[in-house]
Amino acid sequence: SADPVIINHKVDGKTVGYYMVATSGRGYWKSQDLVNWRHVVPDHWPSSYGRDPADEGRDMIAPTALSVDGRFYVMPSSHGTKSPIYVSSDPENGKFEEYNPSLTFPEIPNPSGLWDPALFHDEDSDKWYLYWGSSHTFPIVGSELAMSNLLDIASYPRALLYLYPEQHGWERFGFDHRDEHRPSYVEGAWMTKHKGRYYLQYGAPGTSENMYANGTYVGDGPLGPFVYAPYNPVSYKPGGFVTGVGHGNTFQDKHGNYWNTGTCWVGVNWVFERRITMVPAGFDVDGQMYANTRFADFPHYAPVKKWEQSNDLFTGWMLLSYKKPCTASSQRSGEVDDKNGLRYNFRASNAVDENPRTFWVAENNRTGETLTIDLEQVYDLKAFQINYSDFMVESADLLEPRKSDAEYVERVYTHYKLHASTDGEEWAEIGNNMHEKVNRSNPYIELETPVKARYVKFENIHVPTEHLAVSD
Repeated sequence: SADPVIINHKVDGKTVGYYMVATSGRGYWKSQDLVNWRHVVPDHWPSSYGRDPADEGRDMIAPTALSVDGRFYVMPSSHGTKSPIYVSSDPENGKFEEYNPSLTFPEIPNPSGLWDPALFHDEDSDKWYLYWGSSHTFPIVGSELAMSNLLDIASYPRALLYLYPEQHGWERFGFDHRDEHRPSYVEGAWMTKHKGRYYLQYGAPGTSENMYANGTYVGDGPLGPFVYAPYNPVSYKPGGFVTGVGHGNTFQDKHGNYWNTGTCWVGVNWVFERRITMVPAGFDVDGQMYANTRFADFPHYAPVKKWEQSNDLFTGWMLLSYKKPCTASSQRSGEVDDKNGLRYNFRASNAVDENPRTFWVAENNRTGETLTIDLEQVYDLKAFQINYSDFMVESADLLEPRKSDAEYVERVYTHYKLHASTDGEEWAEIGNNMHEKVNRSNPYIELETPVKARYVKFENIHVPTEHLAVSD
């Protein structure tokens, strides 16, 4: 999935839950704490519309959402001539109805249509706005929405921002921004109002790139004029286990903390293989917008109050397994060529290289296969994470839409055990998830009590894929 939008849904001014919509979600997710999420399959759900009528009825792509006066609004992207908005007073139970069957489709020279929309309600003026655009040619545009019986586009859309990759290096396309010949994409608009100023955010240079990031323009009105923020990009993660934080949204939790969501890149099975991310964000004393991606893929505490600074959530725990000696019970032989002409092997050492695009693959997917890491000295282990990889997934049962969550869970889940030792001879089990059937591709477990260990052993019990593959 990709393109997440997380909304703090309020009723009578109080938070009743967080809702997340995202690309190809087959529904949406609800959380009370931003950590544990429950998938909700609604009884009526909008789909994105393409240029081809055969595309209609597919899942929602790059949606937007908004909570206003106790009602939860959702709108998908649309390439076609139909752009519905759905609304719910009971999103907890998936009860949606069609609020507007179709906005008046704007006659503007932009073949992308209403793609990557972002709804915005200005509480001070009680006016509604829509921003949209995903193109390497056309800008992010915006329009006020008329609020009569239904929301509709009230004025000719206004061009609000373009990319200037020759001036802004982070907007340049390509791996590590090195491609000066292919055009960059501007997309993923979002609007945040803070202390009377309007921050129009956007993603660049493209969701298929490792440097996908979020920037912002700032103005004194919801339709500008906007000025490029010289401190851009505001959310940027060029290094670490996963890279890229572009195309998401900015929201406040119930404690008043800001968060910036986005899309990180994997790109193994296909160019748009992605995951979603969320990092602490905010505005400094000068009104500059920021997102804290420092150690973003290391453990952080869940927010339980207003933080003084976004670093307050960082546990300070450091990665112990990076490039440490590894052994496996078996490994797949040979190598494969990827789409970029690179050759991959399946060695155990791939599981400690902090790269989601390389992985250990066992010779067979069976219970009891193990991967053992020598940390080279005794440490206090506080938590562990297993990052599975979707290597050569071809099963139609995994890819086709499920008939129900219960039926899907019976097939798609991961089970494992984790063992620790100080000498490599006597082992103690320190964790397993045999008590649950949950689809976790990157399970993270915090130990109740730190464990002293030099050796850590992962033991496979079950994965739903044809192959057992662990990237890190």
